Amino acid sequence: MQEMIRFAWGTSYLGDVMVAVSDRGIVAIEFGDQRPAVEQVLRARFPEAVVHERPDELAPIAAKAVRAIEEPGYDPGLPLDLRGTPYEVMVWTMLRDIPSGETTSYGALAARLGTRDARDVTAAIANNAVAVLVPCHRVIRKDGSISGYRWGFRRKRSLLARERKAIDR
Repeated sequence: MQEMIRFAWGTSYLGDVMVAVSDRGIVAIEFGDQRPAVEQVLRARFPEAVVHERPDELAPIAAKAVRAIEEPGYDPGLPLDLRGTPYEVMVWTMLRDIPSGETTSYGALAARLGTRDARDVTAAIANNAVAVLVPCHRVIRKDGSISGYRWGFRRKRSLLARERKAIDR
């Protein structure tokens, strides 16, 4: 039986948000200003799946995902279907343990994995397709500067600032 991936769009303060789900959980949360391009990336990511837009069916899930973006610390309690190598999934799981409002460095994550070379950690983070719920935006350079972010520096900087502001209240 062919897998089905369903998706819907929401809007956050950071722009349009696509939420895609399998029968097991969220497979992607993507920011994108060009909806057709984001949809094309989703289809390319799951070439063997049937991919359908289902706005009505997924409205409650999309709303919870957008709320998690809008309200740092909100746990939507949505199941994730993380797709990657065992190493990538291990790194993404570590990211989920970083509290809202805090950051870590690529090197610190690598050290927790028993290496000084952060390149594999960086590659795993770059492959994360589940924005915010797998908080790769909380990883910065060891000097405290913001490095790359799949969805743009502006979004990463904004997410971090919003999270810091929420814990300072």
